[in-house]
Amino acid sequence: MERQEVSPCPACDACPEIEISGEEVRIGEAGNLVLLSREEWNVLVDLVRSGRLSTL
Repeated sequence: MERQEVSPCPACDACPEIEISGEEVRIGEAGNLVLLSREEWNVLVDLVRSGRLSTL
């Protein structure tokens, strides 16, 4: 899988970066980082798509 970098808020530079690379997804920055496996990321995406996880 090609490396992707996205921002949840492209209008600013204060939001945590989301980096998708190979078998992992990194959300945040050094000292404040969440690391998800491909399987964990896919569960999160499925929860959003199914409506079981929605906006606050």
